[in-house]
Amino acid sequence: MATKAYAAQSADTPFAPFEIDRRTVGPHDVQIDILYCGVCHSDLHQARGEWGNTLWPCVPGHEIVGRVTAVGDHVTKFKVGDVAAVGCMVDSCDHCASCDEGLEQYCENGFTGTYNGNNVDQNTFGGYSEKIVVKDHFVLKVSHPEDQLAAVAPLLCAGVTTWSPLKHWGAGPGKKVGIVGIGGLGHMGIKLAHALGAHTVAFTTSESKVEAAKALGADEVIISKNEDDMAAHARSFDLIINTVAASHDLDPLLNCLKRDGTMVLNGAPEHPHPSPTVFSLIFARRSIAGSLIGGIAETQEMLDFCAEKGVVSDIEMIAIQDIETAYDRLLKGDVRYRFVIDNKTLANG
Repeated sequence: MATKAYAAQSADTPFAPFEIDRRTVGPHDVQIDILYCGVCHSDLHQARGEWGNTLWPCVPGHEIVGRVTAVGDHVTKFKVGDVAAVGCMVDSCDHCASCDEGLEQYCENGFTGTYNGNNVDQNTFGGYSEKIVVKDHFVLKVSHPEDQLAAVAPLLCAGVTTWSPLKHWGAGPGKKVGIVGIGGLGHMGIKLAHALGAHTVAFTTSESKVEAAKALGADEVIISKNEDDMAAHARSFDLIINTVAASHDLDPLLNCLKRDGTMVLNGAPEHPHPSPTVFSLIFARRSIAGSLIGGIAETQEMLDFCAEKGVVSDIEMIAIQDIETAYDRLLKGDVRYRFVIDNKTLANG
């Protein structure tokens, strides 16, 4: 099925119109006309070849919301006309221990990415396109109202990437949770921790972001470069979600954790963090952990929770023709807090 898309042909060529051939709908497939697609920092890294594994041409996009236009004969969860979503994965091995437990993101044989994921010896193409065909297990139901659908798109990556560790480490009433960084991931972390009932504290290096963090739901804001501010919160956090994607000293944040507290790394820096001081860990039995997106079941749980609580991302809508400008602004941190593509603009070439 011929489908309009936007693709990067190499690391140093700009995005341009491209036609991809979507597969015919199979017995277990769902076909979706894409309405909106969020722009993730991963899209930029992949399109510019910064991770060294890009398959060209590259059509990014793994924060997809659209309308179902066809379903396979064996599909029971979706019907034509439904609003549906696709996140970072479109397949996995379906038989390893992680897949059996609904944690497909940790598939021991490797999940298939929505884009740049080898699937039966073919590259996968993502949401910078008019349509997508996906196995029904990897399609999510969306129950937000129509006027929020664009702002739902970033939940498929930024939302679940922070939701998964918040749920796994028990964020909720009676817990003090810190969110480090107020960007695409961090702003969702603040919203979700607050909605879960945790005492939510934002860490930022910028005085100018204090009021914005409070507006997102932070009960308190810490200026992390202020030693007195940090000292006032020493040994007080149950959980810290660190969304910063730049190398930095972890020790000041570790010192804010209670005994048995955990700092979860969500951000993936280009260069490794300096090694933490071992004593920061062993004298309080603290942990440093990592977390990757979320499984299909927890992504659906997150979407349902967000619909119930009225949680969406803060977005700026763009036309696909402005994707290069959006990437340049993304590098400068000039977005509050997520770009979303209006996919009807693909029709303009």
